[in-house]
Amino acid sequence: MGCVPNRLTLGIDEAGRGPVIGPMVMAVVCLESRFAGALTRAGLADSKSYGASAKAKAKRAELADRIRRCATHVEVAVVDVEIIDERVARGELNVLEREVADRFIRNAPRCDRMVADGVNLFGPMRVDHPTLEACNNGESVHASVAAASVIAKHRRDDIYARIAARYRDEFGLVGGGGYMNATTKTFLRAYAERYRRLPPEARRSWPHHYLADILGEDYDPYAELNHPRPGQMRLC
Repeated sequence: MGCVPNRLTLGIDEAGRGPVIGPMVMAVVCLESRFAGALTRAGLADSKSYGASAKAKAKRAELADRIRRCATHVEVAVVDVEIIDERVARGELNVLEREVADRFIRNAPRCDRMVADGVNLFGPMRVDHPTLEACNNGESVHASVAAASVIAKHRRDDIYARIAARYRDEFGLVGGGGYMNATTKTFLRAYAERYRRLPPEARRSWPHHYLADILGEDYDPYAELNHPRPGQMRLC
């Protein structure tokens, strides 16, 4: 009886495409079949499935460490808010993600299979990478995509914790993960009331109509795109 080949699969995913505060993080992970199975048995799944609690963050941190120890290749790209805003202003967020994914593929070792999360997002890349599988819910297609999801989310959790920490003394706990929820809006309104602008880590490409009564109806966040943002943290 012949041996089952130990195939190498590349997976791509992101975390933080939609928040109003903080960067987007993309990751690629290349896993051999034996390690893909072992990680799945250890509870590896889509990073969002664990939730946002302290326990969930600890689980992702544990898995991220295991992934890095057994993966053939891992690469992470932190896309900061200025870059996101510039590309969204030109309608090129999907193009930006494909550019990062293309760099991932070209930097990675030769793989037997490549899977990326998002049919519409990554499907156009098949022109240059014909064997790429662009799948919705890619985390369920192969463990390498779930691993990339966990690596990306773990890095973004760490970055957001640093952002929140810098404002804790002045504004208290800045929860909500930077997503557009009541907690995030409360912080952004408090910051705008005090400084009459958005914090440097906030994306200008989000609609900020909920701040019109503070910043004025004519406030144009895009006016700041090509200017330094005072206090911006280096997050990479």
